[in-house]
Amino acid sequence: MTKIYKSDVMASIHETMESLYKIGTVDKKTMRRFDEACLTSIHPLTPEEIRGIREKEQVSQSVFSHYLNVTTGLISKWEQGERKPSGASLKLLLIVQKKGLSAIA
Repeated sequence: MTKIYKSDVMASIHETMESLYKIGTVDKKTMRRFDEACLTSIHPLTPEEIRGIREKEQVSQSVFSHYLNVTTGLISKWEQGERKPSGASLKLLLIVQKKGLSAIA
């Protein structure tokens, strides 16, 4: 999955540090700190937040599930709090929350 940066400036800084890490000028510990500072953070979403993301985009659960490549039933379970998104699904939801469905379309 592509890295999502907090801003264009952070992307530049991180990519520079990544290059320095690859040639051995920057150690692993420093690179981890730059990852935390530059990359968007992952945090859990409540069922209400998930429903809010979908409603803000004005799409049905079926359409939303198509964009996220999950089942409609799973979207329903997330919105009811029966299951929690994790991994790539959570990351996609956070991207859609921040940038809209067009970011993953």
